[in-house]
Amino acid sequence: MTKSILDETTTLNNGVKMPYFGLGVWQTDNHTAQNSVTEAIKNGYRLIDTAKEYGNQAGVGKGIRESLKETGGNRKDLFITTKVFNGDAGYDSTLNAFYDTLHELQLTYIDLYLIHWPVDGRYIDTWHALEKLYKDGLIRAIGISNFDNERLQNLLDHATVTPAVNQMEYNPLNQEKEIHEMAKMTGIQLEAWSPLGGGEALNDPTINQLAEKYHKTAAQIILRWNYQQDVVTIPKSTHTNRIIENSQIADFELSEEDVQKIQAMDKKKHTIWYDEFDWHNAIKPETVQEWDDTEQYKK
Repeated sequence: MTKSILDETTTLNNGVKMPYFGLGVWQTDNHTAQNSVTEAIKNGYRLIDTAKEYGNQAGVGKGIRESLKETGGNRKDLFITTKVFNGDAGYDSTLNAFYDTLHELQLTYIDLYLIHWPVDGRYIDTWHALEKLYKDGLIRAIGISNFDNERLQNLLDHATVTPAVNQMEYNPLNQEKEIHEMAKMTGIQLEAWSPLGGGEALNDPTINQLAEKYHKTAAQIILRWNYQQDVVTIPKSTHTNRIIENSQIADFELSEEDVQKIQAMDKKKHTIWYDEFDWHNAIKPETVQEWDDTEQYKK
């Protein structure tokens, strides 16, 4: 019997084991996030990734509780990731926001807490707050998201705990090779957001030729490539059949030749990045997404 990719883990630099494959819930409201999380966990997923900015932590929390109730599973078997909101950047504000996040998720600890974006002038203080929460035993691992190598090096120069993870946009069209290389050099696990690269990557002729060759979907080809690059992957889906299908990538392996074909697709094409995005500007913090169902989930 083929082992499921959902059982595969990577060992982080602090010894904590993190699943290689999970579910992302960006751009989904609380109700949809609750349903997606419930279905994912019922079908073997252990890694769930959310963020305060997504506006759906409460829905994710309900999905966790509902799935554990239905399956008889244990919280300790799950790996829950969330992130520091840009508007909360800073030492005291991060500490206060963390306890609000625990309350919203209805959890007693977080497995992985990330700085969502490096708010310039504040991310060092934010990191020191994460170090305190980690040392206090409230977080099993701490990390960063969307840090380029310059900001990562600055963080390392001021840190007492090395980040365990750097979560980046990573897909065939945007492979962040320099950031991936530095992550390897510093013992930081790279994790992919937007792993499928949207419609452009999924519709690419190279990917679809490989899908035909291996009798897999275009998404499965990309997700298998991510795994073979030693990258933790959190594809988003709101449909149960797609959630299940995305995880069915353990029964085949891309040849080195085919891996190189995908490597050659890199266009360094960002969905969003610093030139167009101002979350790193402490003067103009973005707002938390609000959904029509937000109020009922706050009750």
